[in-house]
Amino acid sequence: MRTQAPAGAVAADAVAAAGVEAYPRIVATLIRVTGDWALAEDCAQEALAAALERWPGDGVPINPGGWLMTVARNRAIDVLRRATVERRKLHDLALLTPAEAQPEPEVGEDVVDDRLRLIFTCCHPALAIEARVALTLRTVCGVPTKDIARLLLVSESTMTRRLTRARTRIAQAGIPYRVPGGPALPERLPGVLAVLYLLFTRGYVADGEPAFADEAVRLARLLDRLMPEQSEVAALLALFLFQHSRAEARRDAAGNLLILERQDRDRWDRGAIAEGLDALSRVRHDGPYAWQARIAACHATAPSADATDWPAIARAYDALIGIRPSPVIALNRAVAHGYAYGPHAGLSLLDAAQAGGGLDGNPLAVAVRADLVARQGDRLRSAALFREAAAAVGSTAERRALLDRAHELAP
Repeated sequence: MRTQAPAGAVAADAVAAAGVEAYPRIVATLIRVTGDWALAEDCAQEALAAALERWPGDGVPINPGGWLMTVARNRAIDVLRRATVERRKLHDLALLTPAEAQPEPEVGEDVVDDRLRLIFTCCHPALAIEARVALTLRTVCGVPTKDIARLLLVSESTMTRRLTRARTRIAQAGIPYRVPGGPALPERLPGVLAVLYLLFTRGYVADGEPAFADEAVRLARLLDRLMPEQSEVAALLALFLFQHSRAEARRDAAGNLLILERQDRDRWDRGAIAEGLDALSRVRHDGPYAWQARIAACHATAPSADATDWPAIARAYDALIGIRPSPVIALNRAVAHGYAYGPHAGLSLLDAAQAGGGLDGNPLAVAVRADLVARQGDRLRSAALFREAAAAVGSTAERRALLDRAHELAP
């Protein structure tokens, strides 16, 4: 049974939406069964291409992800059959039941979630850090190679070679496609957490794809079940949940981005906040994700913007910058001190943060200065700074929000 056949543009949107969820699942499952990364990615791409061709006329399937998995699986079977590979691989592929919903697996000696296996494999220390990031973006997130190249400031041909070398390295080094056990698990953990953080950020940014954030939360929950004794896992999950609880309140009815203080807190997901607080209660160490989660908890539990415990947030940033100094953390610390102790304190820290050059050309630094200047009472200068930030920011939603702030200050 299918829905009424959509127009081409509507079908394309349906393919894009289904692909966000299905692509990493298809790739991860086919890699597990075939051991061939290139084949898995090619079959997933061919399934998406087939959907673009067939769905405008046939209609969107009831289970789009299952349809894509079936097409990709059948394509892999065809390729493997022509290559006369082992019967076991063909048998395993034939046993796949992609149309059925897959519940989160129980954690035991092995975790049966293919995407988690895929992340651990992409983050293997035998790969260079640039390769880990690129391979995860390509294979787990499904980001096109040309977009990864632009993000990492290399040519598309260079990125293609880098991805090929990474896959070859996995095969030649015999890197196992599994979640590691024993002492290797905590050693590999920081790299995996960084990948999940990257995945969540890709979905949470103003113009991001929300499904990536959903997937990061799901995988963080799974990892927390696998490693309940690891504080930073619980902290990362808590951080994701606090941030994600505001997803429905981040835009107004017209789709405009809303800053935190203007969001309707009644629309925040209280269930996610409660789950985040439970995860945070299990944190026993002061790692970078733990401090970020505590900061997010201050925002998530404040009954109003005015009731936010900014001194506690400022103290948390003081601790965070001591263990993970970076220009972005220094920028956020300036914001926190500006709200906790007045705009002059924030501007002093902002000047110090910008002195090192790490925030040069960063439009968010300009926007922070604009906000602090507005709170000092200089509305005209603040409006000019907001417009300067808007001209430099890459996100359409953020640009519109910055211009709105400027218009409010100096119509």
